[in-house]
Amino acid sequence: MENPKINPYIPILIGVISVSLSAIFVKLANAEAGIIAFYRMLFSVLIMAPLFFWKYTKELQQLSKRDWLFSSIAGIFLAFHFILWFESLNYTSVASSTVLVTLQPLFAFVGTYFFFKEKITIKTIFAGAIAIIGSVLISWGDFKLSGAAFYGDILALIACALVTAYLLFGQDVRKRLSLVTYTMLVYVVSTITLFVYVLIKGESFGPYPTMDWVWFILLAIVPNLFGHTLFNWAIKYVSTNVVSIAILFEPIGAAILALLIFKEYLIITQLIGGLIVIMGILLFVIDEKKILKFFSKNA
Repeated sequence: MENPKINPYIPILIGVISVSLSAIFVKLANAEAGIIAFYRMLFSVLIMAPLFFWKYTKELQQLSKRDWLFSSIAGIFLAFHFILWFESLNYTSVASSTVLVTLQPLFAFVGTYFFFKEKITIKTIFAGAIAIIGSVLISWGDFKLSGAAFYGDILALIACALVTAYLLFGQDVRKRLSLVTYTMLVYVVSTITLFVYVLIKGESFGPYPTMDWVWFILLAIVPNLFGHTLFNWAIKYVSTNVVSIAILFEPIGAAILALLIFKEYLIITQLIGGLIVIMGILLFVIDEKKILKFFSKNA
C-alpha cells in the first residue's frame, strides 16, 4: 500500500464522528422523514454535480442496460432505507436505531450466501448468533419501555436490510465505475424516488425554518459527502476490515451525542444489548488469521 501524506486513522476518526452526526441532524430537523431524506439526497446531488459534469460524464457510456437497472434498483433501496431509518428515530432512541442499523454486515452475509453462494463458517454462525442476541435484547427492552420504541426498532431493522440490498445491487456496477460517477447515478435515482414518495404522501416541500435548511444541508455535507468519502479514501491505505471495525463506533458516538444534546439516557437493555451487537459484528468482520499472523511476527 502507498504511504499517505497523513495518518489514515485520522480521517477514519473524523469519518466516524461525521456519520455519528447523521441521526442527530435528523432528530434536530422538524420535518417528515421523507422530506429530510429528499433534501439530504438533493443537496448531495447538487454539491456533486459540478465535479461530475466537469470530469466524469463519459463514464456513463460504459453502462449496460443491466448496469442501469441495477443502479436504479440500488438507488430505490437507498431512498427507502433513509425513509425508514429516519422514521425510526421518531419512535425509538438514537442509540437503539443506530445499533440495529449496524447489523448490516450480517444482512450482507445472508444476501451473499443466497445470491453468490459464499461459504458459511463456524465463526460466522457464532458471530451472527451473538449479534442477534444483542438485537433481541435491545428490542425486548424497548418493547417493555413502550410499543412505539419497539416499532421504531423494527423500522431500523428493515432500514438495515434495505441498505444491504442497495450495496448488493450496486457492488457489481461499482467495479466498472469511479466512485463519483456511481455515487452520482445512485443519488439521482434516490432523489427522484424520494420526490415521488413525498408527492404521493402529500408532504410539504416547504417553507421550513432556517435551521431546518441548515440540518438538511449538513446531512448532505457531513455524513454523506464528508464521512463516507473519508472512509473510501482510507480504504486505499488500510484494510477494509479496519474501516468496517471503525464504523462500529458510529452508534457509540451517536449515543454519546444524543445523551449530551437530547438527554437520551440508555436503559440497561440498550447498553448491554448494544455492546453485544457490536461484539458480534466485530467478531464477524475481524480476520483472525491476520491477527494470529501479527502476533506471531511480534512475539
